[in-house]
Amino acid sequence: MLTVTLIATPTDLDYAFAIRREVFVVEQNVSAEDEYDEFEPSSRHFLARLEAEPVGTARWRTTDKGIKLERFAVRAAARGQGVGKALVRTVLDDVFAHHPQLTQSIYMHAQLSAMPLYLGFGFGAVGEQFAECGIQHYTMVLPRIAYPHQ
Repeated sequence: MLTVTLIATPTDLDYAFAIRREVFVVEQNVSAEDEYDEFEPSSRHFLARLEAEPVGTARWRTTDKGIKLERFAVRAAARGQGVGKALVRTVLDDVFAHHPQLTQSIYMHAQLSAMPLYLGFGFGAVGEQFAECGIQHYTMVLPRIAYPHQ
């Protein structure tokens, strides 16, 4: 069974940080200094479990540009099993639950390999491709017409 829940305990946050370390720091060679930032306490973090095992994580936060979705990570062994889709769906549901009359943009910096996942939720790429932590990205935005609660 696949579940995604809002992180509510220090232990679950430790699981999320371990997944991010495994995916970003070890697998993708992102420096730990770049991976963990001052926004950890002000973000809403989520943990995905597959058969009760922590396998994925994501977070969202409010910025001066809108609502930013970030730090989507799924352990290699759990990829291709719907974890990424469940994370995106749960995070978006949480954003809309907290902002039912959303007037801000919902956006992310998406790695090229993850773009098809986000396109499936209605996000579109804007601007030029850019490197972040040595990995190619596009900014992706969810158009207002795709907002499910308006």
